[in-house]
Amino acid sequence: MSTLQPNCNMRFIPLLLCILMVNCQAEPEKAMVDETETQAINQVSFPENRSVEFVTGQFEFEDHPDFVRVADSLSDKEIYLQKPTYEAFLDMAAHAEADGVELIVISGTRNFMVQKFIWDRKWENSEEETGMAKARDILLYSSMPMTSRHHWGTDIDLNNLTNSWFKEGEGKIVYDWLTTHANDYGFYQPYTDKSLNGRNGYEEERWHWTYMPLADHYLEFYNQNITNEDITGFEGSDLAPQIDMVANYVNGVSVKVKNY
Repeated sequence: MSTLQPNCNMRFIPLLLCILMVNCQAEPEKAMVDETETQAINQVSFPENRSVEFVTGQFEFEDHPDFVRVADSLSDKEIYLQKPTYEAFLDMAAHAEADGVELIVISGTRNFMVQKFIWDRKWENSEEETGMAKARDILLYSSMPMTSRHHWGTDIDLNNLTNSWFKEGEGKIVYDWLTTHANDYGFYQPYTDKSLNGRNGYEEERWHWTYMPLADHYLEFYNQNITNEDITGFEGSDLAPQIDMVANYVNGVSVKVKNY
């Protein structure tokens, strides 16, 4: 009686089944890791420090328990940020460094008094003849005190303060990296090209990035509690209602930020 010999292909079936089972298990596990990383970025604890004083910059950030100083190796001067912002930036900067890109924070938290100093100096040095013309000129790139996102410890200026620097050479490499990877770490460019966005307010700022998992909460609170009439205490502040600072500048952000 002849003995039935197994087909050689049949001997590989258990091995193939094993490989298929491993692959089927690997994909969901990878997806779970990616989803966990995304949740870690977006699920920042609700900021208990929200208040009218806080969102309008009327506090001392150097002594505030929620703020930390940026390392000298990552900044060009003494700069403070909120802890979640800084932690996310450290992760982003490490990724950038691994890709050969250096990110340097050149501006971070600015409270009311710091912003007032900047505004009043520009107001005094402006060559415009009328108050409105002075304000409009300053508002191309600088905020009125009480209206700046830099009050919140969520916003950073990186590497250089001119758009042209980011359009060629090293600057273009930095900007291309940020536009590709920054959102993965919760950072968004609030002031994009207005001709592409249709937004109001400040001109494009390729250097300015905001940490949206925190900033979104502060913008919501600001809109619920601050009006143009509340903006006061510096040269030209009486123009805030006429300019409609809250609608045109505080909320004059990119589509991605607005719809975050």
